[in-house]
Amino acid sequence: MQTYASESVTEGHPDKICDQISDAVLDDILEHNLGEDREKARVACEVSITAGLVVVMGEITSNYTPNYTEIVKRTLKEIGYTDSKYGFDCESCIIIPAAHGQSLNIARGTSEDDLGAGDQGMMFGYATNETTEFMPLPISLAHKLTRQLAEVRKNQTLPYLGPDGKSQVTVEYHDGERPRVTRIVLAAQHFEKIKLKDIKQDLIRTVVDPIKAANPDVLWDSLGSDDIIVNGTSRGEESAFYIGGPQGDTGLTGRKIIVDTYGGIGRHGGGAFSGKDPTKVDRSANYLCRYVSKNITAAGLAARCEFHVAYAIGKQDPVAIGINTFGTHHPKISDAKLGEVVRELFPVRPADIIKHLKLRDPSSFPFYRKTAAYGHFGREDEGFTWEKLDKVEALREATGI
Repeated sequence: MQTYASESVTEGHPDKICDQISDAVLDDILEHNLGEDREKARVACEVSITAGLVVVMGEITSNYTPNYTEIVKRTLKEIGYTDSKYGFDCESCIIIPAAHGQSLNIARGTSEDDLGAGDQGMMFGYATNETTEFMPLPISLAHKLTRQLAEVRKNQTLPYLGPDGKSQVTVEYHDGERPRVTRIVLAAQHFEKIKLKDIKQDLIRTVVDPIKAANPDVLWDSLGSDDIIVNGTSRGEESAFYIGGPQGDTGLTGRKIIVDTYGGIGRHGGGAFSGKDPTKVDRSANYLCRYVSKNITAAGLAARCEFHVAYAIGKQDPVAIGINTFGTHHPKISDAKLGEVVRELFPVRPADIIKHLKLRDPSSFPFYRKTAAYGHFGREDEGFTWEKLDKVEALREATGI
């Protein structure tokens, strides 16, 4: 038996607010720079947020200057921070733009004529056949719970909820059996006083039960009421999560990289995604790695696949490429052979990745903001190009399987 737990957070979590503002800035710059100006734009936008204050930082080179105040307010409003009762108000907060131009030393290595990697680093992508979206089950369920938590707030099913929230799901794997959910943890901000038993009952009815019904292939029989923890800092009868969002915790872009990826299953190179234009391989190459891993798994060449690349700043070709199928590869092919096939079928240079995955496609903006909550992977309904399964047949043909 193996046990794994993964967490997710709602769009109102302080760190996720920052990710969304960072990517909203990126979208705005890419959308308003036309032609060659879009290709020359360089964005590494980071945001910090605390009680009543938003600071927009980073290195940004662009012929178009975004209205940072407008972007911040719009993003906060869309998330739901529209009233001081939530601990933060988009209209009354202080917004400080503090971005500056990209370093000329870095810019030398990322010119469009000779587009090298925007930084050194290693990137990993992962896929598994245990879910229809080829994601690990714990993070898949955790994201579904937080999205449902946000939905019942927005549609006024539970009008007393605030924007901040979390989920965590524990899954047991037994050989030859369907996976079993053994524990769910939920944190749900609320601005009205409410009994702990009442909010727990509401969340089970409107959040947990719909996700259980939508995922019948998972074993839920071990999950009793005592195995669902709600607002764990509560003591006595009252639920205790009044102080949430930026009032309760400082937020920063890039602090939820495990939530953004695979929930701790599979390795992570350490680089964050949000606020970075696609010349930054922290973003574009991680998308490539997911694209490769997912297509290999969907082609039936492995039950699990992790694809890895590493780059040197300013250089076009990776300094390392590797595949690990954890012993699950098809008996007629090795990991080494899969690596050779990938080099033939998939782009690995930054410029080629950007072009193939359409990471500067103007028809898709606003685009990156959508990635900044509920994970960058496994969301086929969002039209993310790295989730496409358009290399499955080519992989089967190239491997003869």
